[in-house]
Amino acid sequence: MLQIENLVKKYDDKEILHGISLQVNDGEIYGFIGHNGAGKTTTIRCAVGILPFNSGEIHIDGKNILTDPIWCKSITAYLPDNPDLYENLTAVQFLNFIADIFEMSADKRLDKIASLGRELEIYDMLGDQIKSFSHGQKQKLALISALMHDPRLLVLDEPFVGLDPKAAFTMKNKLVELCEKGGSVFFSSHVLEVVQNLCNQIAIIKEGNIIMQGRTEEIMKSGESLEQIFLNTENM
Repeated sequence: MLQIENLVKKYDDKEILHGISLQVNDGEIYGFIGHNGAGKTTTIRCAVGILPFNSGEIHIDGKNILTDPIWCKSITAYLPDNPDLYENLTAVQFLNFIADIFEMSADKRLDKIASLGRELEIYDMLGDQIKSFSHGQKQKLALISALMHDPRLLVLDEPFVGLDPKAAFTMKNKLVELCEKGGSVFFSSHVLEVVQNLCNQIAIIKEGNIIMQGRTEEIMKSGESLEQIFLNTENM
């Protein structure tokens, strides 16, 4: 679903990503972890077509993000760690705006807004202006906007920040449901227990290089927790 090959990204003359490669297969949840500044968000922004890159290739479902950007983005949803929302809109106005972008039918958008709003417990607030929402409520709204068009690839940057335990549980279930339908999830997180328990594959990035990657059971075969494995990579 998502294939990154030899990705190099520079800011001015400083190289941030040093030729990284990874592959997220259909039906997989792929966890991407690393310290702050390791290159996680830069990789994600390149993968979804927000940042240009210096060399390498990125394909989504076999299409090149540079030569077929609209098609790639039409089957992708991206949720950044601090999503910017149009705060003077009501929540339902914002969701209808997103639905317009993805050319969703009236029936489908109404069904998705209602069902996801109820699941994430903000249905009764959808008529309120977004600026009245708490941080956690804004995160829930952003999640609805990402899920409502049934993306085949869901890319998330620290998606559990600000979510209460029940919302985090609901979100994990939604990720599993998406993959059971053949979609894929690529996400970064500092919540290593969630990554360990949820992901089929894991990659650890350090200073712009992927220093460990593979199937979760292979990475965990030593019997150590992912937290301990991650801390051990500080010496690599």
